[in-house]
Amino acid sequence: MNNESLVGIGVYTPAEASRLLGVPSGKISRWLKGHEVKGRHYERLWRPQVDIGDERVYLGFRDLMEMRTAFAFMQAGVSAIMIRKAIEEAKKYVADERPLSTTKFQTDGRSIFLEIADENDDPKLLDLFKRQYAFKRIVDQSLKGVEFDGIAPSRWWPASKQMKIVVDPQRSFGQPIDTESGVPTAVLASAANAEGLERAAKNWFVTTATVKRAVEFEHSLHKAA
Repeated sequence: MNNESLVGIGVYTPAEASRLLGVPSGKISRWLKGHEVKGRHYERLWRPQVDIGDERVYLGFRDLMEMRTAFAFMQAGVSAIMIRKAIEEAKKYVADERPLSTTKFQTDGRSIFLEIADENDDPKLLDLFKRQYAFKRIVDQSLKGVEFDGIAPSRWWPASKQMKIVVDPQRSFGQPIDTESGVPTAVLASAANAEGLERAAKNWFVTTATVKRAVEFEHSLHKAA
């Protein structure tokens, strides 16, 4: 896979994905590569969009959004094994390799989890998914700030639209950018740290308010890590 084929997909290392999502990078690697625990092999949750051919794990934008939703369910007590089962089952109903982050899963996903929880005789998870508001809260929170093209996520506002910072796989390989100038927030924040707000704004042909927003956003990512 070359750079041209990555346009519109986005590309993130587990460390970069971790910075944006707050999910430990080691877990991201294990979940997307597969791993062994005490001699037992666990399959990956799904096949990542990006394969550069160096045997390392990379995520595309859709992987980023899917991981965000999967992790939200795990935090609610759903095991990675059940997440994988839900993904496989949901693929039958949603014509998408990454169904958890689709709008269709928002409406139909609860019944899928109920079926799997019942098959595994798990009272805790049965109770969780019987309560519709709990399922809705998990999904709504995991997809907060996400815009969709049809049923699939197309871009993400990781802070808010008012911050004018977007993660868009069509721009800068999916790195967080200032929406007006297209300059990555990491670049603006680094320039501000080295040169000050006003000098950074002048050198990058943006306003000081733009640089300040980028600095605040990057600081929030480091703080959450």
